[in-house]
Amino acid sequence: MKTNLFDYLDFALRFAPPGPEEKDIRAKLARIGIGEGKSFDFKNLSVEHKAAVGLGMKDGEARVEQYLATGQKNINGWKVGSLFGERTFFNGDWLKRAAAAKGGIYGNDAVEAMYPMTKTLADGEDLDGSKHNYTLTFPKGQFPPVNAFWSVTMYDGTAQLLIENPINRYLINSPMLPGMKKNADGSLTIYIQKDAPGASKESNWLPAPNGAIYLVMRLYWPKETPPSILLAGEDTWNPPAIEKVK
Repeated sequence: MKTNLFDYLDFALRFAPPGPEEKDIRAKLARIGIGEGKSFDFKNLSVEHKAAVGLGMKDGEARVEQYLATGQKNINGWKVGSLFGERTFFNGDWLKRAAAAKGGIYGNDAVEAMYPMTKTLADGEDLDGSKHNYTLTFPKGQFPPVNAFWSVTMYDGTAQLLIENPINRYLINSPMLPGMKKNADGSLTIYIQKDAPGASKESNWLPAPNGAIYLVMRLYWPKETPPSILLAGEDTWNPPAIEKVK
């Protein structure tokens, strides 16, 4: 996709009538042969345009990464916010739309699901399964407040793909709770590490990659009254911090 992005874009826009908020950006794209009645061919661009396209792609990707890192609320290291919706939701905010696609494409809007995501500890240190083991603990009675169900899914922090592992477990979700072990105080600890934590803890093990970690919560049909993730940052319900095992 990185080598023929604009060919795909040129093709797709033929079937996507522009909205009023797209007037300016469509005009810019038309200047390099993208859009209805156009025919994009990178090799036919001027040197100036080729350079601008290359630099623009590099700058664009950096801005998307920056938005994912800082454009939402940071709560205990989790990035919490609403990134998904229909055309009127984005209203021409192409940076937010690109960040949504990179963070987790095809997401629902906030009333259907919220997606706290993290690659770091609360202090900003990167999660790395090759260096450390981690835990995620939900205090007693403080599971994600949803009307449907919730999950915590593990991804490779670089490729953003699921992790091959010996127990074929890629997430832990609320339907799995009856088979998991709670702590003496009623809390639940998930063990996030690349190596098995031992038979007594395996029911609570979420296998991690041997490298960068990317975790995404999926909170389906979040409750709208306290405690609620929809009121993120107002201390009604906040995702707990990932802890490094010492």
